[in-house]
Amino acid sequence: MQLTNDLRLALSKNELFIEYQPIVDLKTANVHKAEALLRWRHPEKGLISPAEFIPIAENTKLINEIGSWVLTQAIQQCAVWRRQINGRFQISVNKSPIQFYDRRPEHVDWITLLAEDPQLERAIVIEITEGLLLDATGQVKARLESYKENGIQVALDDFGTGYSSLAYLQKFDIDYLKIDQSFVANLETVLDNRVLCRTIIDMAHSLGMAVIAEGIENKVQKDILLQAGCDYGQGYYFSKSLSPLDFEAYVNINNN
Repeated sequence: MQLTNDLRLALSKNELFIEYQPIVDLKTANVHKAEALLRWRHPEKGLISPAEFIPIAENTKLINEIGSWVLTQAIQQCAVWRRQINGRFQISVNKSPIQFYDRRPEHVDWITLLAEDPQLERAIVIEITEGLLLDATGQVKARLESYKENGIQVALDDFGTGYSSLAYLQKFDIDYLKIDQSFVANLETVLDNRVLCRTIIDMAHSLGMAVIAEGIENKVQKDILLQAGCDYGQGYYFSKSLSPLDFEAYVNINNN
């Protein structure tokens, strides 16, 4: 209860902040994408894990207000990096299923903002979970269609850990599949994981989707995924999540 009360004030007290994890083009090693990751620095408890405070935000519906703030910050940051790094830079933002059922009009504002500014075309990728597709109501479907109509791409996060089918992938026109880190782990020693990753990559490509592998921790895993045709990767092998300034420094060192 105390943490819940503290979270209600965290946004107004500037305790929440965003770090960005590089998403690397496996073929070129360049970085033109990032995932926005929410962080909370509590004044007394220090850094609190998202695994601890995100469920609280969802249960109390605070995720709607916080999620809108994250999205606004990501749009502003992407506009900067499109000028500084690459004109097609993209930032991925995780969107909770709770946010899809929020009937407040705020989501229209940022969709309009992106649609009206040609410099922000395809600037944002919304990451969703497989569970959202399984339980998709008319409101969820309409929201996803609205994204597509306004040039906002969609990524299916943690693919392979839920229960979505090929029919769902075709029905909702997904742009990116993100291979869950549980499949990437032990790629160098577990043959089944290699087979699963290659199968997911081939399937995604045949459906016109790009693939991002999460949780890459070493060069061997990266090389296996590259040979399997994976498009992008993220994980500690490349970099942890970074502050905007550290992210820019990382790109300056690593981009060709």
